[in-house]
Amino acid sequence: MITKTRWVPDMFEERQRQSSPDVVYQIRGLNVWYGAQQVLRDITLDIPRNRITAIIGPSGCGKSTFLRTLNRMNDLIPGARVEGEVLLDGQNIYAPEVDPVLLRRRVGMVFQKPNPFPKSIYENVAWAARIHGYRGNMDELVEWALRQAALWDEVKDKLDQPGIALSGGQQQRLCIARALAVKPEVLLMDEPASALDPIATLRIEDLMRDLAREYTIVVVTHNMQQAARVSDLTVFMLAGEDRVGTIIEYGPTQEIFTNPRDKRTEDYITGRFG
Repeated sequence: MITKTRWVPDMFEERQRQSSPDVVYQIRGLNVWYGAQQVLRDITLDIPRNRITAIIGPSGCGKSTFLRTLNRMNDLIPGARVEGEVLLDGQNIYAPEVDPVLLRRRVGMVFQKPNPFPKSIYENVAWAARIHGYRGNMDELVEWALRQAALWDEVKDKLDQPGIALSGGQQQRLCIARALAVKPEVLLMDEPASALDPIATLRIEDLMRDLAREYTIVVVTHNMQQAARVSDLTVFMLAGEDRVGTIIEYGPTQEIFTNPRDKRTEDYITGRFG
């Protein structure tokens, strides 16, 4: 039986001294299976702190699966199996003593489709903080999170109204506020603007750039222009005939988009395939 324990701060401080202070994640030899089907092979890279890292690639190359390995969301999928190391501040998040619930407090996630709870705007933001035992001034926390998500001025006079009554773009920013309310270190975003109109998409992109001053952001996107606009680094993934995804190229976004080293990267970002 696996005993779930809280992370010990001293442990993390020691691990952080051993790892680079500018790196949040160190992924080494990551392989993922769903049942008998391998979906990721030998993923190895570092994700820097307070930067936006975009993950691009055709459908079915494992982008979302990779993103979900960063906060162990794949644990919820029957038959999922992970090998390799995913180090967060030097600690392997797949070690048996790590509690996935506490991990997800440090690593928030925003999904492709806005998914506000059937509750008021206020309760949408307060909910996660409450279940994690927040005992401070909830009104101040809700206002802070909504301001962080650039939504406060639009909703401050209707906090008791349902979150699902907001526009699509506002709902997505509400979900971002909900994720930020637990003060995460990392924010994972899976196609956060794919269901939004161009104006709402630009607001989300502006928000991402603002948030990157305080948070590490990893975003999956099919939108090449979006990746080029908002990210500092880009990961290009591809799956072969065996349908197993791997990293083809990784580096500064400007270099990936202007001078890719691999022809497959160039073909993808110029629309020749994918």
